[in-house]
Amino acid sequence: MRLNELNVHERRLWDAFPQGRRVDVSTEPAHPAPPAQPAPPAGLAAPAPSAPVVRADAVAALLLGAHAEPAPGDRPALRLTGAHITGRLDLGFTEVAVPVLLADCRFDEAPLLQGARTRQLVMTDCTLPGLVADTAQIDGRLVVSRCRLTGPLVLNRTQIHGDLDLRDTVIGFPGGEAVSAIHARVAGDALCTNLAVEGTFRLSGASIEGEFDLESAALRAPGANALDAYHVRIAQDFTFHPGFSAEGRIILSGATVAAAIGFCGARLSNPGDIALEAVDVTVGRNFDLGLGLTVDGAVKLDGTRVGTELSLRDAALTHQDGTALSLRSTQARETDLRTRRPIDGVVDARNARLGTLHDAQDTWPTDLRLADATYDTLAFPLPAAERVRWIRRTTGDYLPQPYEQLAATYRRLGHEDEARTVLLAKQRARRATLPAHTRLWGHVQDAAVGYGYRPLRAGLWLLALLACGALYFALHTPAPLDPGKAPPFNAVFYTLDLLVPIITFGQDNAFAPRGTGQWLSYALIAAGWILATTVTAGISRAVSRQ
Repeated sequence: MRLNELNVHERRLWDAFPQGRRVDVSTEPAHPAPPAQPAPPAGLAAPAPSAPVVRADAVAALLLGAHAEPAPGDRPALRLTGAHITGRLDLGFTEVAVPVLLADCRFDEAPLLQGARTRQLVMTDCTLPGLVADTAQIDGRLVVSRCRLTGPLVLNRTQIHGDLDLRDTVIGFPGGEAVSAIHARVAGDALCTNLAVEGTFRLSGASIEGEFDLESAALRAPGANALDAYHVRIAQDFTFHPGFSAEGRIILSGATVAAAIGFCGARLSNPGDIALEAVDVTVGRNFDLGLGLTVDGAVKLDGTRVGTELSLRDAALTHQDGTALSLRSTQARETDLRTRRPIDGVVDARNARLGTLHDAQDTWPTDLRLADATYDTLAFPLPAAERVRWIRRTTGDYLPQPYEQLAATYRRLGHEDEARTVLLAKQRARRATLPAHTRLWGHVQDAAVGYGYRPLRAGLWLLALLACGALYFALHTPAPLDPGKAPPFNAVFYTLDLLVPIITFGQDNAFAPRGTGQWLSYALIAAGWILATTVTAGISRAVSRQ
């Protein structure tokens, strides 16, 4: 492009380029002032003035070396404000050796930087129909801040050696990938505060060496993926709070976050489907899904490993007729399930390793799956009878492991009585699954000795039967079988002979009751054998289980 082909705004830009001076054309007329025109008729507005025009070809020519070689002391840069840039700015597969800073500019076509290498690209308050910079290499920052894009931002496999700054930008591409940064590499931070995206924000396989900040961002892709961060690697925090909102699915599966993930105060909405999918995520410190988080849809955290605390404290989760929270095979040093209200839907913690478990009785979920889940301790143990009601919120078949896990926890706390209460509840739950005749024997063992976990109960039964028998036989002394050889009658020892089958005091063989006394003696003998059998079975069970 020749100098005599430049318009006045382009010539100013040309002259300012070697020293990197800023050229602001926003206050200048788009063309030389036209002759005075009569005022428009009443009721008609004057036509809106257009921005001064700078052709994309002129900008590209400057950036690709059309200007003379810089003099000593020059610091070339392109700094332009307030221009209407016509045509396509095509810098694909080129090397731009100077910083580019564009402010308040309007583009007719999406700039093309595919495969380009540039020092720094800063665009603020600009309006663009998109930006294509896939496979580009940017030695400094890439800033697209406070801009409005009506088409996609494409950064696939782009390498950014500084920060990626998308703060306060609006990107609209409904039904498609509004932001595509697959396998992008960012050496600094990804700053997306107040970013608004209509369409999918996809950065699967991306790597960010700093933090990824989505504070107060709004992502909207109803019925699709609002954020696809599959298998991303983030060296610091992954922050969605406060004020973050999303319509559509958030995917973090396979992500590795060296520090923390935070959703405090966020709002996630994907009714009837998964709102947050974070399967097999590795988090170095905390995974915070509490402090005001509201979710309409399911939260799936299967296989996720949390270095310190997984928290849902003060969260509100709703997914009716489905699994609202899935923690299958999740691992954490501490887990906080003190939600704002009971979770509306199933909580599935099968095979989870929950560490220290914090929960609150008034927010226990209605349907809780704890098969093969383990925890080191309960921050709030509660009496065993109440904790048993917590376990029994599990629907489906009888499972012994949740009872045994809870009993082991009480034992570690030194509460042996509470542990026995839990194991007794386990036997009662098991009894409900047995055939009728076996259930009957179970009721006998329960009433007699509490399946061996209430051994003193057998002593109470023995004393009660002993008192009844001794009182009756003291009032109705049975006749001796051989009056000349019979020892003196003792109602207490006679009753003991009937009740205790393994010892004898010589009373039962010397006397023969008649009528009611005979039937009472039979009953006492049967009761003695039942007590002996249930005590033996209960003690054997307790010893083998403990």
